[in-house]
Amino acid sequence: MTETIQLGDITIAMTRKDIKNVHLSVHPPSGRVTLVAPLATRPEVARAYAASKIGWIRDQQAKLLGQARETPRQFVERESHYLWGRRYLLSIVEKDVKPFVRLDHRRITLTVRPGSSPAKREEVMQEWHRSLLHEAVPPLIRKWEAKLGVDVAGYFLQRMKTKWGGCNPRHRNIRLNTELVKKPKDLLEYVVVHEMVHLIEPKHSERFVAKMTEYYPTWRDARAELNELPLAAENWIE
Repeated sequence: MTETIQLGDITIAMTRKDIKNVHLSVHPPSGRVTLVAPLATRPEVARAYAASKIGWIRDQQAKLLGQARETPRQFVERESHYLWGRRYLLSIVEKDVKPFVRLDHRRITLTVRPGSSPAKREEVMQEWHRSLLHEAVPPLIRKWEAKLGVDVAGYFLQRMKTKWGGCNPRHRNIRLNTELVKKPKDLLEYVVVHEMVHLIEPKHSERFVAKMTEYYPTWRDARAELNELPLAAENWIE
């Protein structure tokens, strides 16, 4: 059963589960708020907890609502696509061969079998994007392992809806949003460094900021530029 907590103009859907701690979440794309509480939590306690987080809730909602997103791609002739910060026109070639992608100085040529669906064309493009990232990321990791004095056990490429990267300090691996292939290469490097510094300092603490400033002095400029660029279009299920 779902209960409702109303804090001014913020509506919070609360559910109770057999858990130990309260979990408060703000969900994309619209900033919907949920709270999951232990079974024995009194309503006034849950409300007081949510009220104490009102500033954080508003910050998260503002970020989600202000986040630019691309319009959905149709994967048709002369459609605009981006690679490493540059705009290219897409050219479609239908041929009865294994699908592949070729890049020249002005175009991205996508060769697919006749009658291929937009979903199949997108799949081929995404696999190509991953291959480009697998070429670009390992040299950056090796470069910054030497500078930072850390070892990365592995990296993962993942299409993320709201973040550019992630880090698991315990397992010493990092995750990177596949959409980074569309952004300038220096911004990919910034995200790699950001996540690798989390191997030294897991939280966004003063120590983390100091390390970023020490090793990557222009990180604030890179963060601002990246956050102004759009994430991929998404179909949301709320």
